[in-house]
Amino acid sequence: MRRSGQCWWKFHRLQSGCCSRRSKMLKPVLGVLLFGVWTSSGLIRIPLRQMHSIRTQLRASGILEQFLVDHHPDTFSRRYVQCFPPGMSSMQLGRAREKIYNFMDTQFYGEISVGTPAQNFSVIFDTGSADLWVPSSYCVSQACATHRHFKAFESTSFEPDGRPFGIHYGSGQLLGVVARDTLMIGNMTIEKQEFGESVYEPGSTFVFAKFDGVLGLGYPTLSEVKGNPVFDNVMSQKKVDQAVFSFYLTRKGTNDAAPGGELLIGGTDTSLYSGEIHWIPVTDQGYWQIKMDSVAVQGTISLCHKGCQAIVDTGTSLIGGPLREILILQQLIGATPSSIGEFILDCARLSSLPHVTFVLGGKEYTITPQQYVRKEMLGGRALCLSGFQSVDIGSAHGPLWILGDIFLTQFYSVFDREHDRVGFASMKH
Repeated sequence: MRRSGQCWWKFHRLQSGCCSRRSKMLKPVLGVLLFGVWTSSGLIRIPLRQMHSIRTQLRASGILEQFLVDHHPDTFSRRYVQCFPPGMSSMQLGRAREKIYNFMDTQFYGEISVGTPAQNFSVIFDTGSADLWVPSSYCVSQACATHRHFKAFESTSFEPDGRPFGIHYGSGQLLGVVARDTLMIGNMTIEKQEFGESVYEPGSTFVFAKFDGVLGLGYPTLSEVKGNPVFDNVMSQKKVDQAVFSFYLTRKGTNDAAPGGELLIGGTDTSLYSGEIHWIPVTDQGYWQIKMDSVAVQGTISLCHKGCQAIVDTGTSLIGGPLREILILQQLIGATPSSIGEFILDCARLSSLPHVTFVLGGKEYTITPQQYVRKEMLGGRALCLSGFQSVDIGSAHGPLWILGDIFLTQFYSVFDREHDRVGFASMKH
């Protein structure tokens, strides 16, 4: 399905190929930028910074429309993950699964270090994937020229693995090899962490991306690289007292210097939220997937009225849902499709637009028009864009919704691996 100027997601359940792991997806992306750290009793406190999304950068520079003409949306939204059997070239691979990334709306990035001495990289902290990858010094693509590279020969703690990996985007394959080295997040040190070194990054979207790589925080079943994902190593190496991490994300920041919130590894911070944390059990241990009771518009019209499944995803900027229901939702809030591939609203009518309520575990979570509308500037005038996007993704439990940045900037979110649950609380702004 094609819509001009929009990252439309399509998910296919693929039969297992050279890998035996089940098929999964990769979603739109949201990351975090670390600028400091404070530790106590096994807690790692990481201040966050927010950056402009790639889509905003392109729109502000006046080249978004031409970019979308030159690049079909699938060019930067579809990715296939493939496995390389021994002795098989990358061009002979069978597909193991398909994942989706919405690079255009990426907003938050984080700083990590790999190797000894430390080499710094900006990565997306992504609860919707489980692998860590950064560019290699041997990377030959144009995108690598504008990003930092990992220099394995400069690290005394580097351990080669040699297994190749591949990720297929619409414009070509991201290729690389697996390695192990020391990873630092803040001042937390994780030994012998498996990660991918990319040697080829396709397409021009990576050129515009400010992040160097991705650090996944999902369950191990999402992992493409054999070995423990980062947070599983954090747990197995007993780096934290609680197998918990939490996000405090804000939309206040609009430039590189603006604060974007905080990621806390190892617990929660009661000063950042009020009341009790409301817990919802994980229904499928891959993504942080939970049951959603319903979605209501202005408290009356109900979507997902028989219950549905939702993914809580820091790697997604918008709120996604099945095409049919999202189109109904766009109509109910007065959003109309535009020539730039976005659903737009009349900025003068924001105060009169309906509230949208998500019911999770019997508790209502309501977001206002000011919270679900993204306001940007185009040609010197304000442009109001809907924060909802269609994403037709099937699962064993039925169609999936995705609770991304638009939702997570309104509620304190907690991810608990010890009890396999996700928690939300009222955020202190």
